[in-house]
Amino acid sequence: METSQLMNIISLILMLFEAGECLKKLYGRRRYWVRPLLRNRDTHGFFATTFCFPDEFQKTIRMEKNTFDLLLTFVKERLRKHSNRPSISPECRLFMTLAYLAHGGSKQIFSAAFKMGVSTMKGIVSETCEVLWEILGPIYLSVPKENEWKRIAIDFYTMWDLPNCVGAIDGKHINLTCPSNSGSQFYNYKGNYSIVLLAACDANYTFTSVDIGAFGSQSDGGVMWNSRFGQQLYKGQLDLPKEEVLPGTDKSFPHYFVADAAFPLKPFLIRPYPGSNLPPEKEIFNKRLSRARRVIENAFGILASRWRILLSSLQMSPASAEKVIKATVLLHNFLKMHDGSYCPPEYVDRDDGTVLINGLWRKEVPVPLQRARRTASNNAAKCAFKLRDELMSYVVSHPIRQFSRQ
Repeated sequence: METSQLMNIISLILMLFEAGECLKKLYGRRRYWVRPLLRNRDTHGFFATTFCFPDEFQKTIRMEKNTFDLLLTFVKERLRKHSNRPSISPECRLFMTLAYLAHGGSKQIFSAAFKMGVSTMKGIVSETCEVLWEILGPIYLSVPKENEWKRIAIDFYTMWDLPNCVGAIDGKHINLTCPSNSGSQFYNYKGNYSIVLLAACDANYTFTSVDIGAFGSQSDGGVMWNSRFGQQLYKGQLDLPKEEVLPGTDKSFPHYFVADAAFPLKPFLIRPYPGSNLPPEKEIFNKRLSRARRVIENAFGILASRWRILLSSLQMSPASAEKVIKATVLLHNFLKMHDGSYCPPEYVDRDDGTVLINGLWRKEVPVPLQRARRTASNNAAKCAFKLRDELMSYVVSHPIRQFSRQ
């Protein structure tokens, strides 16, 4: 090898070495995995200072410690991380997610309180919500079978004097920041950006079906018919019970859902008579229908008052917002079943035999979830009008029973 070639190689090596030293100086600031400010997370973080105190614990995540432990048993293995570095425990991941859903607010504030990075906090919340839905969804939010529909119908008759009713349906807007490149798809009639939460519930304020993610510009009826639940209902694929005789009569009547004026009248979907200055019998029917339909309004009210992240605009993408809403609905059903403190009797609307008394959730939610827009048209078949008239005749001839109270 000639001397000139050797010198060129040596010069190239020196240049590469100098370049490496410059890069080391430029990026050498990332000298640690965890910032020094966050290293005392296990002793001074919000989880460490709150988790072991029962009163603060329940106020923070809307559930008692034994209920939290039960929830943790379902998701613990999916939330456990394996790494060479110390990882955040499943308990902390679940606790932080529940606290965020219960109170909402700035992610920066939550990440500072729990002493972890903002991106870490976002990732944990998103993943935990997804895990909750995947594991608990088939258990606590599965579409009822025929026997379960019959039980729901009995509850509606016993509690709200409406026979053969298998649920109440309504839709609410969940506001979010304007998604990028979305045009007017998420722009609703109130001038906000939102996605629609369409849900059905039973007589005990437990959700039986939900559809989340429809554009805020759509109406309730449009959202329903485009949802999987609406398609199954329309095609008769929900395994609803066959027609049953109305109590105290020999007339058979189909099972149905109740809804407000935003939905079209169908044989399986009964809505009130439209207009004002109605005949007395139609007024009575509308009031009785309203009593039963209020269960879905109460279910939404309980959901929003307990999981207050839904009361403010969600600062996230529609996909992430859908995960959050699914988790809150699922947690609502889980706590309704396992935690009596979640929804005490005085928290929902009650009937004293003459008037309905508003539940406490109405005082805790100053601005309730926004109603979805009414449909542009309401074309109904003659059989649907006939069925509503038959039900009206039955309701008028059967006054409210005194033992049917909340």
